[in-house]
Amino acid sequence: MSVSVCLFTADLRLHDNPVLHAALRDADQVVPLFVLDEGIAAAGFAAPNRRAFLADCLADLDAGLRERGGRLVLRSGAVADEVAAVVSRTGARAVHVAAGTSAYARRREERLRKELTALGADLRVHDAVITAVAPGAEVPQDRDHFAVFTPYFRRWQNTAVRPVVAAPRAVSVPEAVDGQDLPARASVAGVSPGLAAGGEREARRRTTSWLRGSLSEYADQQSDLAADATSHLSSHLHFGTLSATELIQRAGRSPGPGSEAFVRQLAWRDFNHQLLAARPEVAHADYRTRHDRWRHDEKEAEAWREGRTGYPVIDAAMRQLRHEGWLPGRARMLVASFFTKTLYLDWRTGAAHFLDLLVDGDVANNQLNWQWVAGTGTDTRPNRVLNPVIQAKRHDPDGDYVRRWVPELADIEGPAIHEPWKLQGLERAAIDYPDPLVELPDGLARFKQARDLA
Repeated sequence: MSVSVCLFTADLRLHDNPVLHAALRDADQVVPLFVLDEGIAAAGFAAPNRRAFLADCLADLDAGLRERGGRLVLRSGAVADEVAAVVSRTGARAVHVAAGTSAYARRREERLRKELTALGADLRVHDAVITAVAPGAEVPQDRDHFAVFTPYFRRWQNTAVRPVVAAPRAVSVPEAVDGQDLPARASVAGVSPGLAAGGEREARRRTTSWLRGSLSEYADQQSDLAADATSHLSSHLHFGTLSATELIQRAGRSPGPGSEAFVRQLAWRDFNHQLLAARPEVAHADYRTRHDRWRHDEKEAEAWREGRTGYPVIDAAMRQLRHEGWLPGRARMLVASFFTKTLYLDWRTGAAHFLDLLVDGDVANNQLNWQWVAGTGTDTRPNRVLNPVIQAKRHDPDGDYVRRWVPELADIEGPAIHEPWKLQGLERAAIDYPDPLVELPDGLARFKQARDLA
């Protein structure tokens, strides 16, 4: 019987998975394979929250395969070596994998192709699996990628996406191939206590619930911190338990401002991936350097990490990040702006902390969103500064978000919670909360002086 390998990476799903679909069509039997990549661990990218969420995803994927007569084969080590061992064991003639966008993913593909060629097997890389529109599918006339979102979005909207493919009804796996036990979430130390559950079943349940209940209000409420009205689907998109293509299709069934605003966010995700694919160095280097002379102050950076800056909305967001391993988009923008524009600390330091905790942390979206806020990325207004007090009053007008995450301020009523330093006498003395780490005019002056704008 002919055999192919479906190498799962960031596409841990059965529904709308072109990689699995092609592997099943290509042979009589398929090896559904996932490799715990030692390279990712060595690079420090295997953070506890992502490892725990991954354990959920792998368990759910295995359960779904077993319902169809198959199973997930798990290996650990160098991806190319483990795939080659499976190919040699089964006589597989092809390995199917989703195209990646990072420099690491490209190196992995190159080594896989080299190893498989030596074994007489093919590597078949599939586009538009991790993103809805493949990086490079749409480019302007004068360069190899779009550097500004708006023209990219116009082109993206008019790009035909591939059809959604159904989940398989049956999967036959060769008996000869062996694997190891799946990891368990409980075995991972250092996990955020409020980390959400992973896996395709959870992704589909959450998607259905959110599309039916909150999508219509998304345009109005996406930046409302207290409402918590965003989809919470970014982690599932990151691990591929949910297809961006299918999500766009399903959101489009409920046309309106909410659907349009939500689909626009999915386009931003594709935009960042096409940027990273074209310029892999932006994972650690400025996309557009402003020759910033970043400050280095570990005391201030640590106060920011701990949620003890003295600015309640900033501290609320940083505490939510530590507790849940996730943040809504507006909160991410606020804390990143405070870090880079108010404290004037290097965006790479802030981005690294996000990657330590975010379950949806990936190189494309994390690094490039940080650069957008820091003014070194694609923002057409690189000197934009988000004042944390003004933003708090606008996006948490009654202070409910702050009260949820900064309990020492819970007794302060109304918008006064956003400026506790203005309280007087015994009322101020009774609060165990720090004074502002830096005065806003001083922080803005740091930024302007360093940018030679003062």
